[in-house]
This record gives sequence, C-alpha cells and structure tokens, in this order.
Amino acid sequence: MVQAKSESCSFAAHLAVGRWTSVFASFLIMSGAGATYLFANYSNDIKRNLEYNQSALNTLSSWKDIGTSAGILSGLVAEVTPTWFVLAIGSVTNFFGYFMVWLAVTGKISKPKVWHMCVYMFIAANSQNFANTGSLVTCVKNFSESRSIMLGLLKGYVGLSGSILTQIHSAIYGDDDSTSLILLIAWLPTLIIVLVMYTIREKEVKIRQPNEVKVFYHFLYISAALAAFLMAMTMIQQNVAFSRVAYAGSAVAVCILLFLPVVVAFRQEVLLWKQMKAPPSTIIVEKPQAVEQLQNSSANQAKEETKTSFFTYILNKPKRGEDYGILQALLSIDMLIIFFSTLVGLGSGLTVVDNMEQIREALGYEPKTIKTFTSLISISNYAGRVFSGFLSETLLRKYRVPRPVMLSAVLFLTCIGHLHIAFPFKGSVYLASLIIGFTLGAQLPLVLSIISEIFGLKHYSTLFNCGQVAIPVGSYLLNKELTGRLYDREATKFHAMDGSDKNYLGKPLVCVGKQCFGLSFKIITVAVFFGALISLILVARTLEFYKRDIHGRYRGESDTEFSDEKKETTEMTSPSILIMKPSETLMDVQIKVAPVVE
Repeated sequence: MVQAKSESCSFAAHLAVGRWTSVFASFLIMSGAGATYLFANYSNDIKRNLEYNQSALNTLSSWKDIGTSAGILSGLVAEVTPTWFVLAIGSVTNFFGYFMVWLAVTGKISKPKVWHMCVYMFIAANSQNFANTGSLVTCVKNFSESRSIMLGLLKGYVGLSGSILTQIHSAIYGDDDSTSLILLIAWLPTLIIVLVMYTIREKEVKIRQPNEVKVFYHFLYISAALAAFLMAMTMIQQNVAFSRVAYAGSAVAVCILLFLPVVVAFRQEVLLWKQMKAPPSTIIVEKPQAVEQLQNSSANQAKEETKTSFFTYILNKPKRGEDYGILQALLSIDMLIIFFSTLVGLGSGLTVVDNMEQIREALGYEPKTIKTFTSLISISNYAGRVFSGFLSETLLRKYRVPRPVMLSAVLFLTCIGHLHIAFPFKGSVYLASLIIGFTLGAQLPLVLSIISEIFGLKHYSTLFNCGQVAIPVGSYLLNKELTGRLYDREATKFHAMDGSDKNYLGKPLVCVGKQCFGLSFKIITVAVFFGALISLILVARTLEFYKRDIHGRYRGESDTEFSDEKKETTEMTSPSILIMKPSETLMDVQIKVAPVVE
C-alpha cells in the first residue's frame, strides 16, 4: 500500500515536470501571448477617448512593438534565474501594463500624457518576451533536434491567440464592448501563466523516443482543427448575428480544442514512465566518445577565450553551428543580414497589423469587418508559422535545403501582400490580411531557427531576443515615421478639401481614400523587396553549412557531410543505452545498442 502510494506520487512528480507536459503548458501560455496582435481592435477607442491623432497613435503602437521585441532583459534574466521566475515576471508586467491602459481608456484615472501611455504599452507588450523566453526557449532546448517544428507549433499558437481571445471576449463581455477586450488581455494571460509556470523547466534527455516527430504531427492536427474552427466561426459571425449563448458555445468549443493536446502529452509521459521503470532491466545511459570530445573542446575553447584580448575574441569566431559568445554573434555578418531582413520583413508586417482599423476606414469597409481582418491575420499567421516550421524542417532533413532559402521566398511573397494595399481593389484587404498574416507568421520561426543553428544554443535565450530587436526598429521607421506621418498629411489635405477643418478641432483627423496609405505602402514594398535580395546573401554564405548534419552534435555525432554511409552509422555514434540484467556484469554481457529516440 505504501509502495503504491509512493509510485503514484513519483509518477505525479514525473508528469508535472515532464518534457511533454511542458510542451502542453507552453501551448496554453502561447495561446494568450498574442495580445499585441489585437491592437487594431481597440486602437480607435484609444484614439477617440484620449483624442490622439494618427501620428500619436502610431507612436503608441511603435512602443508596443518595441516592448514586444526588446527581450534582451528577459534573456539575461533567464541566464541566471529559474524558468518559473522568468514567467512570473511576465505575468506581473502583463497585468500591470494592460490594466493601466484599460483604466486610462475608460476614464477611471485622469487622462495620461502620451508618454505615460507609451510606458504602459511598452510594459504590457514586453511581458510577451518573458513568456517566450520562459516557455519557448525551454522547449527548444528540450527538443533541440526538432527545434524548427517546435518553434512553428509554439509560434502558431501565438498566431491563433488573437482569434482565441476574441472568441472568449465575445462570450464573456459581449460583441460590442471593445474596451473590455483590454481588461480581458490583462487578466486572462496572467492567470494562465500563474497556473502552469511551475511545470515548465529544462529536462535532461535520458531516453529518446523514436516517434517524436509523429507526436508533433498529432499536435499539428489538433492545432489545425482549432484554426479551422476559428476560421469558420469568423466567417459565420461576419454574416450572422450571434447571441451571447451562441458566443459562449463557440468559446467552449475553442477551449476543448485548446486543451485537447493534454491527452497526447499525457500518453507520451506514461510511455516514458513505463520505459524508465520497466523491470527487470536496468537502463544505463552511456556517454559516447563524440560527446565527451565535444565537451572537452568547449571547455578548452572557454579557457582560451579568457586568455585572448577582446578584439581577438570577437574576430576569431567559432565555426557556424558551434556555440558563439553573445558579442561574437551580434557582431557577425550573418547576424547583420538577419537583422536587416527582420527589420523590413516583420517591421512592415506589424505596420499593417497596427494600422488595419485605419486601412479599413480609409478604403470604405464596414466597421464590423475589422474583427474579420484581425481574425484572418491571426489564423493565417498560425498557418504561416506551422507551415514554415514543418516544411523547412522537412526540406532540411531530406534535401538539405538551407533554411534561409525559405526566408527569402517568404520576403518576396510579403511584397505581394503590401501591393494589395498600395494598389487597392474590391476585396483586396481580405487578400492582404491573409498574405501578410501568413508571411508575418512564417518569418519568425525561420529567423529564430536560423539563429539557433548558426550560433548554437548556449546563449540562445539572449541571442533569440537580441535578434528580435530589429522588429521594433522596423516598426518605428515604417509605421510611425513613414506611415503615420504620411497618413496625417493626407488626412489634413482631405479635410481641407471638403472644408470640414472646424468640425475636427480637438479631434483626430480621419483620412478616406486610397491615397491615405498608397504612397507609404509603395515605399514599404520596395524596402521589403530590397531586404529579400539581401537575404539571398545569407543563402550563399550558409549553403555549405546546411549540407552537413547540423543537428548531429546534439546526438553526439561529428558535424560532417551528410551521406548514406553516415545514416547507416548514426546509431553507433549516438548516445547508446546499455541494457543489463541485475545479475550480469560488463565483462559477461553482450552489449546491445538501442537506437536513440528522435
């Protein structure tokens, strides 16, 4: 009886902090971490209630984007603190930032200055970095050989989060109260993080499962069903008036699909538990010679780095795929190319997201279509993230296609999306929402995977956040300085022409017509096209690198050219499992090598 209780407690402890449990908990966190994509849903409330012009509103959205991507602090905190602490900081900053924005917009506190609102929005958006660093980085390290798939799935749930939160908001607060959406994104993501943050932690991989990729496909099918349901609800709600009960039923269905991955995670943890506890064999994980040599070389490299000068250390960079120092990575040509491509690619995508309400208004779409546009962006964002994650991994493993090739293709596709706004026609914004949402989603998993592969995982929590610094820079230049200024100039011309200046004294100017965003998005299209051409340089620089088995070092294999002969010897060079009966010794047992789970 006592032994049974002990076994139950031991299994519960194993289940609570297992790798697959961490994946499910991370899905939940990511499903609430995309609140920044809903800015367009309540931007008019901010503009109207606080009497902002478009330039001031774009300043606020730029600070939102800066907060979303300025994750260096969260990366440095993650280097020296446990994961739960990083997530706890994220939960506190999320609630404080959005709650203060809600108090200001609803007039429950005195009208704040613009810079006050920028600070609140920065803090709220910056909480997303702590959620990403705590959950996403942990999962990538736990599943290093399937990192692109892992990134695609997790970022896919971030892409869906806007649509998920919209459904839940309509069920709780109704369809008409847009200011209450700010309150929802203040407390709901915070609650999710608090409930699951202790289950997410790095785990040493002692037993690898041969069906790891198949398990990820099960997660993909469930998330795809969730995306399809959200798309269907978005289309139906666009054309049919829903009651509060109907919205509640839709939200319940969303929650069921959202929690369904726990079944897959629980099954995998049970299988792992049985493997670990299977009598009468004793499982010993043997450290292969390749891993030992790798660790010794890393230790020797660290010792050498302490003896060299600062400039020598920066200039003598490791080979691609090995662990770079933080400054070695940041000052490399590869990172500069990634930085510029991210600046124009993701910066331009966020410009569309942040101005979608004003684009709708300028091009004459009905007010209720804004929810359709944001939901289309959210769902296609999910599609782009999982598509780039799974497809790029398949192309890399089977055909050794460099991941930067797909990044360049996505940037060229982004240009087409922007052209639909620069040269609008009937229904063009629907197409633009789908294309921009897809490409916006596809870029980030690719960029984060490329950073982890070129610069290693040792300082990934810091480097992946440094890589995202380009996003707010691009957003500020393309959104605030370009789009915001040109919009206000065209709005002033528009109201001067119809003689309505006096009616707008003290109120934000509104621009109507295709000229409001035409010039700005023509310039943006050219900038993104140039960024796509620059990204081709990274393709050329990494072509030889991606011909190797770049993930082999995490299985204890040397970083060599991929060949059929190497595939045949993979099992012998990987960490092996030695299975012995309790009565046997190493001298009288025949060593059996079990293949490692991938």
